[in-house]
Amino acid sequence: MNISGGNLPAMSGAGQSGEVYSAALAKKQQKADGAAALALIEAAGTSSTAQTPAKSVTATLGNNVNVYV
Repeated sequence: MNISGGNLPAMSGAGQSGEVYSAALAKKQQKADGAAALALIEAAGTSSTAQTPAKSVTATLGNNVNVYV
């Protein structure tokens, strides 16, 4: 991610104010990324406790084989 002030189209000649604006945008993006990561972690933590282990389907599979000769 490039956050240099010279790449901003609206403030290309503004100097330091462009860099401050760019830094503020980067900080806002980092906060949004952090909030999304925390929401993902929280969702993963709650869903794993709600799940029950699956019953074994293969325990009786193949025990009774009908063979006709």
